[in-house]
Amino acid sequence: MIPIKEVEVLKLREPTEATSQEGDLDGALETVVVRLRDVEGREGIGECDAPPEAVEAFVNQVSAHQMSQNMAALLRGSDPIEIGALWRRLYDATQYPGRRGLGIHALSAIDIALHDLAGKQLGLPAFKLLGGALRPSLRPYATVFQGLPQGRSLQQMMDITAKMLGQALELGFEAVKLEVIFEDLADDRTLVACIEESRRLIGPDVDLMLDFGYRWRDWRQAAATLEKLDGLEIYFAEAALQHDDLHGHARLAERAPMRVCGAEHAATRWEIREWIEVGKVDVVQPDINRCGGLTEIRRIAEFCELAGVLCIPHGWKTGITAACGRHFQAACPAAPYFEYLAPELSRSALRRRLVKSDARVENGLMALPEGPGLGIALDPEAVQEFLV
Repeated sequence: MIPIKEVEVLKLREPTEATSQEGDLDGALETVVVRLRDVEGREGIGECDAPPEAVEAFVNQVSAHQMSQNMAALLRGSDPIEIGALWRRLYDATQYPGRRGLGIHALSAIDIALHDLAGKQLGLPAFKLLGGALRPSLRPYATVFQGLPQGRSLQQMMDITAKMLGQALELGFEAVKLEVIFEDLADDRTLVACIEESRRLIGPDVDLMLDFGYRWRDWRQAAATLEKLDGLEIYFAEAALQHDDLHGHARLAERAPMRVCGAEHAATRWEIREWIEVGKVDVVQPDINRCGGLTEIRRIAEFCELAGVLCIPHGWKTGITAACGRHFQAACPAAPYFEYLAPELSRSALRRRLVKSDARVENGLMALPEGPGLGIALDPEAVQEFLV
């Protein structure tokens, strides 16, 4: 055993005006990284999508009793290769303040860092710790996010959309998710026209996914719009209804001509089970840095295989989460795609610069990761620049 010696929480944030951050919807303007270091100096890194100050406080909270303990203290001296046992120990030890939400976010970052550190100790890529590759190559989809309108016209938004779709195709993607979050710039009929134009721009051979940004509260109104998209070969419709409206999702899934998906904010296999059994969705989208890390999303993917549901993880953060998506899809069933926010399509400096990666898309595919652990490394200059 080469035990964990240090547990460090790095709070990273871009120097963007707060009003600009609050008015938009890019979660990569800040991140929190958990860095584990063993006694021989190896490092493992992980991140989660939650307020950095809150995660730091949770990880370093003062132990109160058996079910409310300090996570960092539990990790120090532990064997990082015993990932599953450590996951259970940390989950049980934080049941009072954790279980879902912030506690699982923090556990997600730690679990990712454990996979990175254990892989480096063993000289193996993280997907081998998940059981090994189930496919010879990976298939990402590119997310095209124009930003929220913030005073721009619909035509300006569509001009940006056209440019970014072209960039995605030039980068080698053969699947694209378009964020159609146009707020009050477009009524439902106009929104359909925008989607029709987007399909025309990318052609018939590219898989097109849609993210509606929780546009509707009435499942019938959502269904009426999705039915108008029949014939455009939409791969899935994401975030059509409010996140926790599982019964509405079930009724929408019965009517929609394409796959209905959700659960990007869901934590652990228990909540995903509700989405499958109550929400009746065709696709679940747990975020690896929110749902419980690589350990938990592997369990989720295996459950999805039994339930006949696809598991296509959300991945709205930095290159750390992007690397997790690669290892996940390599080793997990029921995962025809994973979300990949290409740095070239992003405005976030953290997404572009925080980690060094050799990931490339060619003819719609990515190669299996080769380096030990996650196969990435923090850029020390970027860490220094964005450290809070």
